[in-house]
Amino acid sequence: MTPWLTVVGIGEDGFKGLGKNARRALLSASRIVGGQRQLDLLPVCIRGERQLWPSPFSLAPVLEQRGTAVCVLASGDPMFYGVGASLARQVPSDEMLILPAPSSCALAAARLGWPLQDVVTLSLVARPLAALNAQLFSGVRLLLLSNDGQSPAAVAGLLRERGFGGSRISVLEHLGGDAERRIDGIANDWNAPAIADLNVIALECLADADAPRLSRLAGLPDSAFRHDGQLTKRDVRAITLARLAPTPGELLWDVGAGCGSIGIEWMRAHPSCRALAIEADEGRQQLIEHNRDALGVPGLQLVCGRAPQALAGLERPDAIFIGGGVTREGVFETCWEQLKPGGRLVANAVTLQSELALMNWRERHGGELTRIHVAQAQPLGEFDTWRQALPITLLDLVKPLDA
Repeated sequence: MTPWLTVVGIGEDGFKGLGKNARRALLSASRIVGGQRQLDLLPVCIRGERQLWPSPFSLAPVLEQRGTAVCVLASGDPMFYGVGASLARQVPSDEMLILPAPSSCALAAARLGWPLQDVVTLSLVARPLAALNAQLFSGVRLLLLSNDGQSPAAVAGLLRERGFGGSRISVLEHLGGDAERRIDGIANDWNAPAIADLNVIALECLADADAPRLSRLAGLPDSAFRHDGQLTKRDVRAITLARLAPTPGELLWDVGAGCGSIGIEWMRAHPSCRALAIEADEGRQQLIEHNRDALGVPGLQLVCGRAPQALAGLERPDAIFIGGGVTREGVFETCWEQLKPGGRLVANAVTLQSELALMNWRERHGGELTRIHVAQAQPLGEFDTWRQALPITLLDLVKPLDA
């Protein structure tokens, strides 16, 4: 099939910067869809009908024209946080031709002399700034697609708040065009003049000497979370997450989430990991909302309610952690029923009654029981002794593929 839809990436240099194929597609298109800024870059020789994206944004103006010669204009590389990625989910690949221009991040890396494969890229366009918290490590280089001209100041403020005030910031405006400009500074002293909405922020992260060091590996310090005591403690949390085994793109149910520590660390394992935190207590719901933002996973979804009732209608998970409510009628059964075949279920128990529930479930469905004992050295007069935490019983099982 000859593609009816062509997605053309256009840079700040406009029509003159386009290749032969892109120019030909625009000249022959019956309709051209794009934002006002992209459409204004076209010369008068382009005769196709020009159409703005609707507000609120919708792909309907393009999809309704299936079979006619349509061009979509996008900034830079349409497949890099662009409309090309959205269209690719709706239009078969053999019906669409994508002609990219250099992305703004590619241009920024070229200006800075940064090898692009060694740089972490993140979009702040219509996304929570809190997602940046998960990327802050000393020595890391970041390229951020700004939401608008206020983004650099907001990023500098977040860096100061998180103990990265010594980080270097470079803001690059209008990359590839006549108005291109670069502004350099330090987060602690950032006080830049007015900045164009079209900008990329480059960060060279430098942690303050007293900044907390938060690994991506499971088992963050308990002090990294706000909590009311209902927290899966660090060592038990690391073991629990190892058994849950997060892999890219998977969904976790954190049932009886407490302060959200399991779901948060699950999502920190990979940017595409997702989690639903199911919690009935209002105070703990507020703790979850704080912790998810502070630790850089604002996409964690909070489900306010008590299991099993709150589980109705939720997307089926790849893994489930039951941290509270194992003795409540219907919790185990509902979780097991909704868990995808091949999925993992991990439940922790601290009381005799909850431990008995785990043992009974193991008799019916198999799995592995593990008793976890953790002791810490603490003062006893002039000496030290071991203080034993309450033992934890952990049930770990995998749902059969034919279940």
